[in-house]
Amino acid sequence: MEAVYTHGIWMAETIQQRTRSQETFWLVVTHMGDPKAAFLLVFPFTYFISKRAGVAVLWLAAISEWLNLVFKWILFGERPFWWIGESRLFVNKQPNVHQFSSTCETGPGSPSGHAMVTAAVWWVVVSSVGSSLYSRTHSVVLSAAPYLLYVVIVVAVGISRIFILAHFPHQVIAGSITGFILGVVLSRRVPEGRPLLFFISLSTGLLLSALMLHAGLQRLGIELSWSIALAKKWCSHAEWIRMDTAPFSSLARDCGALLGWGLAQYWKPGGWSLPWAPRALSLAISSMGLYHVNRLPLPVRPQGLFYSLFFVKFVLVPQIVMVLVPGLVHFFTHKKKKD
Repeated sequence: MEAVYTHGIWMAETIQQRTRSQETFWLVVTHMGDPKAAFLLVFPFTYFISKRAGVAVLWLAAISEWLNLVFKWILFGERPFWWIGESRLFVNKQPNVHQFSSTCETGPGSPSGHAMVTAAVWWVVVSSVGSSLYSRTHSVVLSAAPYLLYVVIVVAVGISRIFILAHFPHQVIAGSITGFILGVVLSRRVPEGRPLLFFISLSTGLLLSALMLHAGLQRLGIELSWSIALAKKWCSHAEWIRMDTAPFSSLARDCGALLGWGLAQYWKPGGWSLPWAPRALSLAISSMGLYHVNRLPLPVRPQGLFYSLFFVKFVLVPQIVMVLVPGLVHFFTHKKKKD
């Protein structure tokens, strides 16, 4: 693996030097590829266009990120920003690379979570758009356009992760392929209309199985906090280390979102039926609501409190998008029509 890692570092250096003027673009792309963006941006945008596609995005985002966490605990995987210093292979010739505010993630690096979740979630979006275009136009060329966009999005997110030194190329490729497979398979098995007990069991099962895996690996003498220590050691700015990039934050987000989905379906089975204008209004209000929910500061100590509140924050996400905001919009627009 040493040769693979070394070539990855030189590739990152080449990408940084040749596309340095596009730094802002790559930083925006890597933020858009963040698994968090799948819940806070892609899910509401898709849901108000197609309910089934929207809940499929939520489903794929949660399951693919959970699996990514499990893979990382099993496969480990270095990250470029700490491997440069830890390997001690660049003492005589340091690579001319730079870190960024998004670089210092604390989990293991293999496979790339950004690439994996992006490939899974956006497959739902483009396949839905492609099918819709084909049913309306019967044009193979036109219906193929979204799939070309899919490739561009996945490749761009992968390059952005290499650019900021968060991942090696092979980790991005592994994440993209795995995410694509998950998108194809799981988009056909979306648990719509299931009872609340199903989602409670699913959320609890994913949480407990991950905790049991974590405890089992530790019992075998595998220290799973190794990546956090390396991230803190080699990150060029201590303030770039964030709790929401820790592995347990991903676990809390996924389990919270799935429970929130179940609660949303329980409160309002089938969701609200809205015309296009109220849907657009609901999307705008939901986006503002999720923006402020995401910005809510959480206490980082004790850690258990942080993860509990982080869990609650993402339980709220489906409630806001699927129940609260469209319900309020329906109430006021329906009342206005009556008047």
